[in-house]
Amino acid sequence: MNIDLWIAFVAASSILLIIPGPTILTVISYSISHGHRVKLPLIAAVALGDSSALALSLLGLGTLLAHSAFWFQLVKWVGGLYLLYLGIKMLRSGVKPTGFGSSENNDSGWKLFTNTYLVTALNPKGIVFFIAFLPQFISPAYGLSQQLWMLAITFVVLAVLNATLYALFAGQARILLSSDKTQRAFNFSGGSLLSIAGLWALSAQRSVEAG
Repeated sequence: MNIDLWIAFVAASSILLIIPGPTILTVISYSISHGHRVKLPLIAAVALGDSSALALSLLGLGTLLAHSAFWFQLVKWVGGLYLLYLGIKMLRSGVKPTGFGSSENNDSGWKLFTNTYLVTALNPKGIVFFIAFLPQFISPAYGLSQQLWMLAITFVVLAVLNATLYALFAGQARILLSSDKTQRAFNFSGGSLLSIAGLWALSAQRSVEAG
Protein backbone atom coordinates (compact mmCIF):
# COMPACT_ATOMS: atom_id res chain seq x y z
CA MET A 1 0.00 0.00 0.00
CA ASN A 2 0.99 3.66 -0.24
CA ILE A 3 3.61 4.24 2.46
CA ASP A 4 2.69 7.92 2.88
CA LEU A 5 -0.95 7.04 3.57
CA TRP A 6 0.15 4.34 6.01
CA ILE A 7 2.37 6.77 7.94
CA ALA A 8 -0.50 9.28 8.03
CA PHE A 9 -2.78 6.52 9.34
CA VAL A 10 -0.30 5.58 12.07
CA ALA A 11 0.01 9.20 13.15
CA ALA A 12 -3.75 9.84 13.15
CA SER A 13 -4.56 6.57 14.91
CA SER A 14 -1.91 7.15 17.57
CA ILE A 15 -3.32 10.55 18.45
CA LEU A 16 -6.90 9.28 18.51
CA LEU A 17 -6.01 6.27 20.67
CA ILE A 18 -4.38 8.47 23.29
CA ILE A 19 -7.73 10.18 23.84
CA PRO A 20 -9.40 8.04 26.53
CA GLY A 21 -12.67 6.38 25.61
CA PRO A 22 -14.79 3.69 27.32
CA THR A 23 -12.16 0.99 26.76
CA ILE A 24 -9.26 2.96 28.25
CA LEU A 25 -11.34 4.13 31.22
CA THR A 26 -12.27 0.49 31.86
CA VAL A 27 -8.63 -0.60 31.67
CA ILE A 28 -7.52 2.15 34.06
CA SER A 29 -10.33 1.45 36.52
CA TYR A 30 -9.65 -2.28 36.68
CA SER A 31 -5.88 -1.79 36.80
CA ILE A 32 -6.20 0.50 39.82
CA SER A 33 -8.75 -1.60 41.70
CA HIS A 34 -7.25 -5.03 40.98
CA GLY A 35 -3.52 -4.38 40.64
CA HIS A 36 -0.89 -5.84 38.35
CA ARG A 37 -2.46 -9.30 38.14
CA VAL A 38 -5.19 -8.15 35.72
CA LYS A 39 -3.05 -6.24 33.25
CA LEU A 40 -2.49 -9.16 30.84
CA PRO A 41 -6.20 -10.16 30.71
CA LEU A 42 -7.17 -6.53 30.11
CA ILE A 43 -4.62 -6.06 27.33
CA ALA A 44 -5.71 -9.33 25.71
CA ALA A 45 -9.34 -8.18 25.91
CA VAL A 46 -8.51 -4.91 24.15
CA ALA A 47 -6.66 -6.76 21.38
CA LEU A 48 -9.48 -9.26 20.85
CA GLY A 49 -12.18 -6.59 21.16
CA ASP A 50 -10.64 -4.26 18.60
CA SER A 51 -9.97 -7.20 16.30
CA SER A 52 -13.61 -8.26 16.52
CA ALA A 53 -14.93 -4.75 15.86
CA LEU A 54 -12.57 -4.29 12.92
CA ALA A 55 -13.45 -7.71 11.48
CA LEU A 56 -17.16 -6.85 11.58
CA SER A 57 -16.42 -3.53 9.92
CA LEU A 58 -14.18 -4.99 7.21
CA LEU A 59 -16.53 -7.84 6.31
CA GLY A 60 -19.18 -5.34 5.28
CA LEU A 61 -16.87 -2.55 4.20
CA GLY A 62 -14.69 -4.66 1.93
CA THR A 63 -17.69 -6.09 0.09
CA LEU A 64 -19.26 -2.66 -0.33
CA LEU A 65 -16.15 -0.85 -1.54
CA ALA A 66 -15.18 -3.64 -3.92
CA HIS A 67 -18.60 -3.44 -5.56
CA SER A 68 -17.95 -0.27 -7.53
CA ALA A 69 -15.99 2.97 -7.70
CA PHE A 70 -19.24 4.82 -6.98
CA TRP A 71 -19.66 3.12 -3.59
CA PHE A 72 -16.00 3.68 -2.82
CA GLN A 73 -16.33 7.44 -3.33
CA LEU A 74 -19.71 7.58 -1.60
CA VAL A 75 -18.38 5.89 1.53
CA LYS A 76 -15.40 8.25 1.60
CA TRP A 77 -17.73 11.26 1.27
CA VAL A 78 -20.17 10.09 3.95
CA GLY A 79 -17.23 9.08 6.14
CA GLY A 80 -15.72 12.55 5.76
CA LEU A 81 -18.98 14.14 6.93
CA TYR A 82 -19.16 11.76 9.88
CA LEU A 83 -15.58 12.52 10.95
CA LEU A 84 -16.26 16.24 10.64
CA TYR A 85 -19.39 15.83 12.79
CA LEU A 86 -17.44 13.94 15.46
CA GLY A 87 -14.71 16.57 15.43
CA ILE A 88 -17.10 19.48 15.88
CA LYS A 89 -18.97 17.58 18.60
CA MET A 90 -15.73 16.94 20.49
CA LEU A 91 -14.58 20.54 20.11
CA ARG A 92 -17.87 21.75 21.56
CA SER A 93 -17.97 19.24 24.41
CA GLY A 94 -17.20 20.34 27.92
CA VAL A 95 -15.30 18.53 30.62
CA LYS A 96 -16.92 15.20 31.37
CA PRO A 97 -16.58 13.10 34.51
CA THR A 98 -14.08 10.29 34.06
CA GLY A 99 -16.54 7.73 35.37
CA PHE A 100 -14.08 5.31 36.90
CA GLY A 101 -16.06 2.38 38.20
CA SER A 102 -15.72 0.89 41.64
CA SER A 103 -15.13 -2.82 41.16
CA GLU A 104 -14.78 -5.54 43.71
CA ASN A 105 -11.20 -6.68 44.12
CA ASN A 106 -12.22 -10.34 44.15
CA ASP A 107 -13.45 -10.32 40.55
CA SER A 108 -11.74 -13.01 38.50
CA GLY A 109 -9.39 -12.20 35.65
CA TRP A 110 -11.80 -13.97 33.30
CA LYS A 111 -14.70 -11.74 34.38
CA LEU A 112 -12.61 -8.60 33.90
CA PHE A 113 -11.44 -9.90 30.52
CA THR A 114 -15.04 -10.52 29.44
CA ASN A 115 -16.26 -7.12 30.61
CA THR A 116 -13.43 -5.27 28.86
CA TYR A 117 -13.87 -7.31 25.68
CA LEU A 118 -17.59 -6.52 25.51
CA VAL A 119 -16.99 -2.81 26.12
CA THR A 120 -14.47 -2.77 23.26
CA ALA A 121 -16.07 -5.08 20.70
CA LEU A 122 -19.75 -4.23 21.04
CA ASN A 123 -19.53 -0.45 20.93
CA PRO A 124 -21.56 0.41 17.79
CA LYS A 125 -19.94 3.84 17.63
CA GLY A 126 -16.56 2.13 17.28
CA ILE A 127 -17.72 -0.03 14.39
CA VAL A 128 -19.25 2.97 12.59
CA PHE A 129 -16.07 4.95 13.24
CA PHE A 130 -13.90 2.25 11.66
CA ILE A 131 -16.13 2.23 8.58
CA ALA A 132 -15.76 6.02 8.27
CA PHE A 133 -12.07 6.21 9.21
CA LEU A 134 -10.33 3.41 7.31
CA PRO A 135 -11.40 4.34 3.74
CA GLN A 136 -9.76 7.76 4.10
CA PHE A 137 -6.35 6.06 3.98
CA ILE A 138 -6.97 3.74 1.04
CA SER A 139 -5.52 4.32 -2.41
CA PRO A 140 -7.49 3.04 -5.44
CA ALA A 141 -4.14 2.25 -7.06
CA TYR A 142 -3.54 -0.73 -4.75
CA GLY A 143 -5.46 -3.84 -3.77
CA LEU A 144 -8.44 -2.98 -1.57
CA SER A 145 -8.47 -6.06 0.65
CA GLN A 146 -4.73 -5.96 1.38
CA GLN A 147 -4.90 -2.28 2.34
CA LEU A 148 -7.90 -2.77 4.63
CA TRP A 149 -6.29 -5.62 6.51
CA MET A 150 -2.96 -3.83 6.75
CA LEU A 151 -4.68 -0.82 8.32
CA ALA A 152 -6.70 -3.07 10.62
CA ILE A 153 -3.63 -4.94 11.88
CA THR A 154 -1.77 -1.67 12.36
CA PHE A 155 -4.64 -0.23 14.39
CA VAL A 156 -4.89 -3.29 16.65
CA VAL A 157 -1.14 -3.20 17.35
CA LEU A 158 -1.32 0.50 18.22
CA ALA A 159 -4.43 -0.06 20.38
CA VAL A 160 -2.72 -2.85 22.33
CA LEU A 161 0.37 -0.71 22.88
CA ASN A 162 -1.80 2.20 24.02
CA ALA A 163 -3.80 0.04 26.46
CA THR A 164 -0.58 -1.48 27.81
CA LEU A 165 0.89 1.92 28.58
CA TYR A 166 -2.31 3.12 30.24
CA ALA A 167 -2.48 -0.07 32.33
CA LEU A 168 1.16 0.21 33.40
CA PHE A 169 0.73 3.81 34.46
CA ALA A 170 -2.86 3.53 35.67
CA GLY A 171 -2.37 5.61 38.79
CA GLN A 172 -0.74 8.47 36.95
CA ALA A 173 -3.30 8.20 34.16
CA ARG A 174 -6.19 8.48 36.58
CA ILE A 175 -4.72 11.63 38.12
CA LEU A 176 -4.12 13.07 34.66
CA LEU A 177 -7.66 12.34 33.48
CA SER A 178 -9.11 13.96 36.60
CA SER A 179 -7.74 17.33 35.47
CA ASP A 180 -10.23 19.63 33.73
CA LYS A 181 -7.39 21.25 31.80
CA THR A 182 -6.16 17.89 30.50
CA GLN A 183 -9.64 16.80 29.45
CA ARG A 184 -10.09 20.04 27.52
CA ALA A 185 -6.73 19.47 25.84
CA PHE A 186 -7.79 15.93 24.88
CA ASN A 187 -11.08 17.20 23.46
CA PHE A 188 -9.40 20.02 21.54
CA SER A 189 -6.68 17.78 20.08
CA GLY A 190 -9.05 14.97 19.15
CA GLY A 191 -11.72 17.31 17.79
CA SER A 192 -9.19 19.19 15.68
CA LEU A 193 -7.77 15.98 14.24
CA LEU A 194 -11.19 14.55 13.39
CA SER A 195 -12.31 17.83 11.82
CA ILE A 196 -9.15 18.02 9.70
CA ALA A 197 -9.59 14.40 8.62
CA GLY A 198 -13.19 15.09 7.65
CA LEU A 199 -12.33 18.24 5.68
CA TRP A 200 -9.45 16.42 4.00
CA ALA A 201 -11.75 13.60 2.92
CA LEU A 202 -14.36 16.04 1.57
CA SER A 203 -11.71 18.10 -0.27
CA ALA A 204 -10.28 14.96 -1.88
CA GLN A 205 -13.78 13.94 -2.93
CA ARG A 206 -14.45 17.30 -4.57
CA SER A 207 -11.09 17.10 -6.38
CA VAL A 208 -12.00 13.69 -7.76
CA GLU A 209 -15.39 14.93 -8.93
CA ALA A 210 -13.84 18.06 -10.49
CA GLY A 211 -11.32 15.95 -12.39
